[in-house]
Amino acid sequence: MSRKIIVILGPTASGKSALAVKIAKKIGGEIISADSRQVYRGLDIGSGKITKKEMGGIPHHCIDIVSPKKIYTVVDFKKRADKAIEKIFAKNKTPIIVGGTGLYIQAVADNIVLPEVKPDWKLRKQLEKKTTEEMFRMLKKLDSRRAENIDAKNPRRLIRAIEIAKKLGKVPSLNLSMPMSRLNLDIGRIGIKLPDNVLSKNIEKRIKKMLKDGLVAETKKLKESGLSWKRIYEFGFEYKYPAMFLQGKIDKKEMLAKMLIENRQYAKRQMTWFKRDKRIKWISKKEQAEKMIKN
Repeated sequence: MSRKIIVILGPTASGKSALAVKIAKKIGGEIISADSRQVYRGLDIGSGKITKKEMGGIPHHCIDIVSPKKIYTVVDFKKRADKAIEKIFAKNKTPIIVGGTGLYIQAVADNIVLPEVKPDWKLRKQLEKKTTEEMFRMLKKLDSRRAENIDAKNPRRLIRAIEIAKKLGKVPSLNLSMPMSRLNLDIGRIGIKLPDNVLSKNIEKRIKKMLKDGLVAETKKLKESGLSWKRIYEFGFEYKYPAMFLQGKIDKKEMLAKMLIENRQYAKRQMTWFKRDKRIKWISKKEQAEKMIKN
């Protein structure tokens, strides 16, 4: 018999986490978070991490598993997620993979074999002297497909992508026409696609709530724990701009404006990645997802 996995994906602020919890309660599922920042302890507000109350008693895997001082790669995530899937199946429950990090989702759902490319410290030192714009242009020449969906303002992601591209020629196994499907697995992929104006309002509401909930204080705490400003920048714009505000480089108004612009751009890049996968069934209402899963 085939074993079933549900994937719930979509751009930031589309309501993935709440939908996943609702479905998990109905079908007896457990959730695997496919988010490249929610794996880190202490990155709670800025990563949009689900709270204990929001979990509603549903077990969540791959959250709060590593120190922000460590580098955690997609290879590390896949190993952890694979173990979580087997653990959930052993309980006769359904794994529900939820998130917006396309590469993380695809690595697990398509069982991509990811070679462990070791850090090239000499190359990294050279790249650290370059601007993100220069690195993005480099990546575009080396691996145009990876450049389509990467966070072009994130130096750590750019450096790692260039490192892999120089070693392997390109990020491996991203040809969606030839996925290496998991043996005896039936995977249903559901994508949440909201109208642009609705998503834009959701993003604004989300960012303002983050700031109200203490994102600046959380960023300050990360710095006080021993992280460099450079490392904090690597966690994305939700931490970069509060960090710049704390250093007096921008004011509150600028911080909010920049976070809104970056978030909207990021949501577009996420959709660019997801739209390439024709197996995703897109929905705009939660009721559609419940009906789809029941069928």
